[in-house]
Amino acid sequence: HVQLVESGGGSVQSGGSLRLSCAASGITYSSTCMGWFRQVAGKEREGLATIDRNGRASYRGSVLGRFTISQDNDKNTLYLQMNMLKPEDTAMYYCAVEFGLYEVCSSSWGMPDLFRNWGQGTQVTVS
Repeated sequence: HVQLVESGGGSVQSGGSLRLSCAASGITYSSTCMGWFRQVAGKEREGLATIDRNGRASYRGSVLGRFTISQDNDKNTLYLQMNMLKPEDTAMYYCAVEFGLYEVCSSSWGMPDLFRNWGQGTQVTVS
């Protein structure tokens, strides 16, 4: 049973930084694709970045250069370093994991419906 628990959200001023963490457990399959997504109430979930088991990362254009996805395979933890935050980055942030996506992982940030395993989310507010 896969469990994902996000942490690290909070309130920050425009231009500030936050580092989100996602602790994963119950993952026994090696071919993982993990990603960060966000959602504003009333809007569709938006993909931000994905990373495969080998550390290959892909990003949504609007966050490239500001956000960095990374993972610690030993700790089974996914991270999202967010710099130069803007008010429009305010949202609930979710991590997700899917298995067996292989090369599709690099484009899967744009396809949140591919992911079946989600955390509960952590709120980020930028003012």
